[in-house]
Amino acid sequence: MYKSWWVNDKTGSAVMLTLVAVTLIIPVCNLLSPVDSPLHFSAYTVSLLGKYITFALLGLSLDLVWGYAGILVLGQGAFFALGGYAMGMYLMRQIGNRGVYGDPLLPDFMVFLSWKELPWYWLGFDHFWFAMLMVVLAPGILAFVFGWLAFRSRVTGVYLSIITQALTYALLLAFFRNEMGFGGNNGLTDFKDILGFNIQSENVRSMLLMLSGVSLITAFMVCRWLVNTKLGRVVTAIRDQESRVRFLGYRVEMFKLWLFVFAAMLAGIAGALYVPQVGIINPSEFSPLNSLEIVIWVAIGGRGTLVGAIIGAILVNYSKTVLTGLLPEIWLFTLGAVFILVTLLLPDGIVGLLRRYRKEQSA
Repeated sequence: MYKSWWVNDKTGSAVMLTLVAVTLIIPVCNLLSPVDSPLHFSAYTVSLLGKYITFALLGLSLDLVWGYAGILVLGQGAFFALGGYAMGMYLMRQIGNRGVYGDPLLPDFMVFLSWKELPWYWLGFDHFWFAMLMVVLAPGILAFVFGWLAFRSRVTGVYLSIITQALTYALLLAFFRNEMGFGGNNGLTDFKDILGFNIQSENVRSMLLMLSGVSLITAFMVCRWLVNTKLGRVVTAIRDQESRVRFLGYRVEMFKLWLFVFAAMLAGIAGALYVPQVGIINPSEFSPLNSLEIVIWVAIGGRGTLVGAIIGAILVNYSKTVLTGLLPEIWLFTLGAVFILVTLLLPDGIVGLLRRYRKEQSA
C-alpha cells in the first residue's frame, strides 16, 4: 500500500522527501559547520522553519477530521494551545532556584500575584514524562467530552462548527484571567532549560527542528495508514452519506469521536513542539481567528489530501512572514482574497490543481 502511494502520489512523495531533507540536513550542518560558515543556519531561520513545521502538523490534524470525516472544526486551535500550555508549564518549572525539597520554586507571575503555594493542577509538571502525558491527555480528554456530548446529540454541520468556535472563545476568556494560574494575559514565557539543556542554544534549536520534522512525517504516515483502513473508509462514507452508514448498523457517533480525539491529540503535540521554539504561550493562541486561519491553510493546500494541509500551512505562514514584514496592514486582506479565489476557482486546492495538471499531461 505504501509503495503504491509513494509511486503514484508524486506531490506527497516530493513533500515528504523535502521534509526529510530539511529535518536532517539543517541540524547536521549546524552541528558540524562553524558559525561563520555559509552552511550554518541562523537561530532565527531554524526557529522559523520549526514553527512552520509545527503549523503543518496542526493543519494535518484538521484535515484529518474535516477532509475525511466532514467535521468542520473551528476550534482546532484550542487543542493546539492546550498542548502548548502543558509544555509551557513544564518549562516554567525548570526556571530558577530549587526549594527545600529540591522542587522548583513558584513561577515569577505567581510570586507577583502573592500566591502562597502551587495550584494542584501544576503538580507533576516538574517531570518531563508527566508533562508529555498531559500534552496528549489534556486536548484528548477535552475532545472526548465535547465530542461525546455533541455527536451523541447528532449536532452536525454549521451548528457543530459554531459550537467548537464558542469552545475556543470560552477557553480564551478563561485563560486571560489571572485567577486561573496560567499567567493571565502575558501567558508563560522566559523559558531557560529543557531536559537540562539551554533552550536558547543553537544545538537545542536544531534538535527541536529535527524532532518537529520527525513528528510531522510520522503523523503523516500514520494518518495515511488510518484513512486507508476499514475504519478510515467508514469515516469517509459517513462524510458522504451519514444516514446510509447509520442505516447499515454502524455507530456513526463513535467513528466520529475516535477520529476527533486523535486529531485533537495531534494538535496538542504540535502545540508542545511550537512553544519551546517560539519561547512563549499565551491566551491569544485560543483566539477563534487562529482557528479560522487553520481552515484556510487546509482549503488552500487541498482538503482531504493530507499533504495539502502541509503545503497550505507552510505556504500561507511563509507568505505571512514576508508580507507582515513588508506591508503588515494588507496581510488580512490578502489572506481573505486568496481564500475566496481558491474557494471559487480551486475547490480542490493546490494539490488538486497539480493532480489535474499531471492528468492532462499524461492524457
